Amino acid sequence: MKLLQRTLLAAVAALTCSWSIPAAHADTGRFMDLHKPVKAPIGHRQFCADNRRACPNERYEPVVVRLTEERWQELIRVNADVNRRVRPMTDEDLFGKVEHWAYPHNGYGDCEEYVLEKQRILIAAGWPKSAVLITVAKDTQNSGHAVLTVRTDQGDMILDNQIEAVLPWYSTPYRYIKRQSARSPVKWTGIADTRVATVSSVSN
Repeated sequence: MKLLQRTLLAAVAALTCSWSIPAAHADTGRFMDLHKPVKAPIGHRQFCADNRRACPNERYEPVVVRLTEERWQELIRVNADVNRRVRPMTDEDLFGKVEHWAYPHNGYGDCEEYVLEKQRILIAAGWPKSAVLITVAKDTQNSGHAVLTVRTDQGDMILDNQIEAVLPWYSTPYRYIKRQSARSPVKWTGIADTRVATVSSVSN
C-alpha cells in the first residue's frame, strides 16, 4: 500500500507541475462532489437500447473498492491495453453519425468506445458494477469527453484514452459534468465540479 500511495503522489505531483494546476485546488476532495439526478446522455440511452444486457434496470448498494497493489496494477494494465488495441476514429467516420455509443467496432472507436470496453473488461474481471462508472466531462477545448471513473478507497480514479496514466479525478484537466449512478446502471447523477480555473489554466 505504501508503494501505491507513493506512485499516486508522484503521478499527481508530476502532472500538477506540467499542467500548472492552481495550488488553491490542492485540497480538492478525493471523491467527486455528486449533485442531483440528471438525464442520461442521449448516447448512453441509445447504447442501452442496443445492448439491453449491458444496462439492466436493476439497483444495488454502492461499493468502494479497496485499492490494493494488485488492483492498481490491473487498472493500469486494462487502461493501457485498451488504449493500445483501439484506434481512434470519430463516430461520423465509423458509424455515419455525429454521436453513437458502442463497443469498439473493428478495432476502432472514439472516447465512448474506449470507456465501454474498459468497463466491460473490469466487470468481467470481477469489479463491482457500482464501482466502474461511465463519466462525461468537458475537455480542455470545452468539447464533450467520456472517461471511466473507478470508485476506490483512495478516491475516484480516472481511466482515459487521452492520458495514459491512471489518475485521481482532481489531477485530470477536465471539468466533470455527470456520471452513471453508483446505484443503477441506467441512472445518472450530476457532478458539482468547481475546478473551472483548473481547466482554463490548462487550455491557456
